Amino acid sequence: MSKIGTGLRDSWWMFFDTFWALVLGFAISGAIQAFTSRQKALAALGNHKPVTIAKASFLGAISSSCSYAASAISKSLIEKGADFTTAIVFMFASTNLVFELGLVMWTLLGWQFAAAEFVGGAIMIALITLILPRLRLPQRLRLLAMAEDAPNPVKSSWHDAAGFTVGDLTMVRTELVIGFLIAGLADTLIPISWWHHLFLSGHGIYSTIENVILGPFIAFISFVCSVGNVPLSAALWNSGISFGGTISFIFADLLTLPLVLIYRKFYGTKLTVKLVAVFWFTMSLSGFITEKIFSGLGILPAHHGLVPHASRVGNNLTSWLDLFALLTSGVIGWLYVTRKVDESTQYAKDPVCGMQVEKATAAAVFEHEGTIYYFCAPGCMESFKKSVAI
Repeated sequence: MSKIGTGLRDSWWMFFDTFWALVLGFAISGAIQAFTSRQKALAALGNHKPVTIAKASFLGAISSSCSYAASAISKSLIEKGADFTTAIVFMFASTNLVFELGLVMWTLLGWQFAAAEFVGGAIMIALITLILPRLRLPQRLRLLAMAEDAPNPVKSSWHDAAGFTVGDLTMVRTELVIGFLIAGLADTLIPISWWHHLFLSGHGIYSTIENVILGPFIAFISFVCSVGNVPLSAALWNSGISFGGTISFIFADLLTLPLVLIYRKFYGTKLTVKLVAVFWFTMSLSGFITEKIFSGLGILPAHHGLVPHASRVGNNLTSWLDLFALLTSGVIGWLYVTRKVDESTQYAKDPVCGMQVEKATAAAVFEHEGTIYYFCAPGCMESFKKSVAI
């Protein structure tokens, strides 16, 4: 089989390993958007006090480990009135503090890496909590004002929840495809020796600093989600990359190129640039601090034989989870196609990105030839205007 064929096969297996998480995560996001009131969201996650941050971390840790789904859930929480920092903490926790990720890391990398996931994850959340509130976040103010000032909608149904789920998946469908293809092809077309030469080794603290800074960059161009990147991280680690560099690489599941493009759709370009800078800094610093903690305790793992680069995480449990997700997808699809669609409903479909939006809280509204269109963001409205030559 050619390298491209092997890469496409790896892309398929990565999709196989994460299909259940994608379905579950976006289904949860749809339910949150349909059934969670603004008052409840504000009461549970409406500030970034320590108790609230701890609550968000716990809720994230027991939710989906898929980065794409986590970003969608975080956005839906913000739109329901949750504090921006707390919603981002939830997103970090749901990709870096999840139990299944720890099991995969323990299997492929050892118990030290599994422990580092939780130690470094806690450090990263603490850094996010300290830094984000001190930045100017105009999008946060707009979203919170929208959530607090708009009237409460009438009671939603599971058909409405399905509409949100399908709409969110439709909005990021291109980014998902790109992400899986990049991950699979990078896994086979780029020799592991290239990664090895990219990272410094044998230069003490300078190697550690260089490794933790470059770790998120490699993540940016090479993998899909927090589970799918573990096999590549195992190969990188066993090629000589530092412990901290490997940890920062694993933590950077929220900095892949497709996800950054999704953030841009969600929050706009200016806020996305700020988020990327903060994420990169906290991921690198957390990897560095975690390595120093483990070194001080004398429990840094030793490098050993190379793990096969195309390792696969799938197993019988994943197959059963995927089967359940497939059945769930069928139910969601049925609810979506049988939902009520007319001018009397409280929701509308963004004609540009396909996202379902609440008419009362739509970010932009535009009338064209007697028809009113609702948009999830001003950017979608501008794209629509261009498409109709206004």
